[in-house]
Amino acid sequence: MNAADYMILELPSREDNVALARVVVGAFAARLDFTLAEIEEIKVAVSEAVTNAVVHGYRESPGVVRIQAHVDDGRLVVSVSDRGVGIEDIAQAREPAFSTVPERMGMGFAFMESFSDELSVESMPGQGTTVRMTKRPQHRTVG
Repeated sequence: MNAADYMILELPSREDNVALARVVVGAFAARLDFTLAEIEEIKVAVSEAVTNAVVHGYRESPGVVRIQAHVDDGRLVVSVSDRGVGIEDIAQAREPAFSTVPERMGMGFAFMESFSDELSVESMPGQGTTVRMTKRPQHRTVG
């Protein structure tokens, strides 16, 4: 992997940093042949992953959210990691409308899955969570 193929961003686990993560990954993704609509989808997926780390991973405790992105064989791969509380039941957490915070809609994973070609979640209670999303630009037809 050379310097042009990846980025790493670490941010304090504050909700006001979600927009920054979204913009930075969107700018990185724009270097590939994504449509504007696809870049918006990537930005939404990143927003959801970072929000989950802030709201659910760290809850009321401060922490660091790490966002990594790289290009692999023409695909964008984005990982969002935290060292927070972790997820007890990943399958349950991925169900639409499930949330550990009552005032939240519980649609984060549904959006991430919908806007990614592949989504994986690794988590250990008490050790944190890593969400990995991949997306390949759709080939446009001319004419």
